[in-house]
Amino acid sequence: MQKTGFVINGKNLTVENSVDIVLNNRKISLSKASERKILKSRKLVEYWIKNNEVIYGITTGFGEFKDVKIPQKDLEKLQRNLILSHSSGTGKFIPAVIARLMLLFRINSLSLGFSGVTMNLINTLIRIFNSGIVPMIPSQGSVGSSGDLSPLSHLALTVIGEGYCIVNGNIIESKKALKNFNIAPLKLSAKEGLALINGTQMMSAYLCKSVFDALTLSKLADVAGSLSLEALKGSSKAFSDKLQRVRPHKGQIVCASNLRNLLQGSEIMKSHRHCGKVQDAYSLRCIPQVHGAVKDTIEYCRKIIETEINSATDNPLIFAESSEHIEGGNFHGEPVALAADFLAISLSELGNISERRTARLVDGNLSGLPRFLADEGGINSGLMIAQYTAASLVSENKVLSHPASVDSIPTSANQEDHNSMGSVGAKKCYDVLNNTKRIIAIEFLCAVQGMDYHRPLKSGKGSEAAYSYIRKRMPHLSEDKITSELMGEMNEIIFSPGFLKYVEKKSGKIL
Repeated sequence: MQKTGFVINGKNLTVENSVDIVLNNRKISLSKASERKILKSRKLVEYWIKNNEVIYGITTGFGEFKDVKIPQKDLEKLQRNLILSHSSGTGKFIPAVIARLMLLFRINSLSLGFSGVTMNLINTLIRIFNSGIVPMIPSQGSVGSSGDLSPLSHLALTVIGEGYCIVNGNIIESKKALKNFNIAPLKLSAKEGLALINGTQMMSAYLCKSVFDALTLSKLADVAGSLSLEALKGSSKAFSDKLQRVRPHKGQIVCASNLRNLLQGSEIMKSHRHCGKVQDAYSLRCIPQVHGAVKDTIEYCRKIIETEINSATDNPLIFAESSEHIEGGNFHGEPVALAADFLAISLSELGNISERRTARLVDGNLSGLPRFLADEGGINSGLMIAQYTAASLVSENKVLSHPASVDSIPTSANQEDHNSMGSVGAKKCYDVLNNTKRIIAIEFLCAVQGMDYHRPLKSGKGSEAAYSYIRKRMPHLSEDKITSELMGEMNEIIFSPGFLKYVEKKSGKIL
């Protein structure tokens, strides 16, 4: 069932409602206040054009051509040529969810009323979004300053009826798609081409979706850690609230609380309370310190991206109240670039510590469990190679976590001499996120297999709920099967909407 609509005003998007709007195909509309601001700034732009004022990108060329004055008769052609020439992307096309977020964020930025565009442009963008048309946007070609020029130009191609888009999963010419929805291709007016492509919407879309998924992944990592601790007969002593409070990082305190709730009442832990083991390995004992630091990073990145998606990021910006245009650099992606690199590094660490727990689970010398969690070791290899896969993904994440934001290549004949590379960083972050999802799924696969060997003892109320939810859908591995299929099945189970809800019914809210 389709959800109700959402009124855009330039200031009210969050990570959660943005992804909700896109994934649930919610219709959007523009607030009356935004309409008034847009009309006011556009009226000022038209006044300046009429009076032959020299304004970058409106009555002049772009980049190094900033000093070339454009005759009034060529202003519309200038904007169209800008879109055609800047549509220079290459590589794989970005996922539909990212393209739709880009379109949503561009509409939201323009709705602030500082871009000097016409209501016709805004209304056309909204109609395209509400129709479900997805512009086909190559993933490579942005250096993350002057905005995501190339990707946004490919988005703008759809608006003017050029290029290709996707409708209901089918690739179709944009002009045909627009015709099917009775939308006229837009004839860009002065400033409008530049307003469409000066912005950080591609890197913002990638980072927004990464933060959204990371919020869930962080919770799942805590659940996976609790299952591994049960399977490895670890101790929950290190999760004492008293211990966390003398080093009061918020994420660390929250994670330790999650673990205490998940492990409460564990019969497995009670069974080895007096075993003589003094303390666990870091990958178990330091879960709050590592997972908690990741939680804090995610929250930091959420604040950055929510500021960015509710900002005016093109150039020049029009300030109608004071009747001025200001040429500046709000399109520079440095805030997003740094956040994307930070998030990628933190998610890489989340995968790193998870793989170390998986390695302990399959190592009979460390775990006390059957080697490689195989019922009949030798004839069966069990989950030996699942750990190889986790190790491979961890290694790949290490490469992807090299920061993109420390690099810069000058462009436009050194007029644009420092670039953020934010789009590169945000795409890498998205890849690290997806790799880490698979690493965590592998830990779940090994941990529940390890817990099987402790039955009939039950685990903590939260970890037991996770264990039983999984085992109702996926039986114990008694003999070798295609491991990649098992990993894929586990990935679907833990990322299904019902999994965390079921666990939280028993453990309380996981933060």
